[in-house]
Amino acid sequence: MINRVLDHLEEWTITVLMAAATLLIFVAVLHRYATGLPIPVLQDALLRLNLGWAQELCIFMFVWMAKFGAAYGVRTGIHVGVDVLINVLKPALRSKFVVFGLLAGALFTATVGTFGARFVWELSHTDQTSADLELPKWIVYLCVPLGSYLMCFRFLQVAWRFVRTGELPVHDHSHVEGVTLEEEPPPLPEEDEPRRLAAGGGR
Repeated sequence: MINRVLDHLEEWTITVLMAAATLLIFVAVLHRYATGLPIPVLQDALLRLNLGWAQELCIFMFVWMAKFGAAYGVRTGIHVGVDVLINVLKPALRSKFVVFGLLAGALFTATVGTFGARFVWELSHTDQTSADLELPKWIVYLCVPLGSYLMCFRFLQVAWRFVRTGELPVHDHSHVEGVTLEEEPPPLPEEDEPRRLAAGGGR
């Protein structure tokens, strides 16, 4: 139950951040070009609308999206790995290398998360803010420990599942979500023989 909630939270966070950043970039670009139109009323109204903070906010959203997206990639097996040598090993030896790699990933992300948490803690005791939004810097950098610890959890989750079942998450890069290949039409019944012959399916 907790894993399911965490999965949905992870997916919704990535989706919302990606959609919001895309929409904000579109509005900012449209605003930038529309202010150059020689339309007195429209131009004056757009010039009064300050969107100078949009670029900074988009950068922050993409950084947060990347950190949580990396954890999502571990869970779904979407990260690219060089496993040519590992796949030619004997199954027992291959399993040891796979577990070692997953635990090494967990150790690395836990280390990054710990250093990131210390950095955010020290930063929270300062008055540093971002340039345009004037957000406290510790909020901006909070994605480092949160994303890294989530990624560490995903590495451990995948390792535990591999030890129990011997399976790793595999992502089919040729598959597009929501798109299915059309199946061949079923053969026509005998009473539709003239129609089949007309369609070029003669014997």
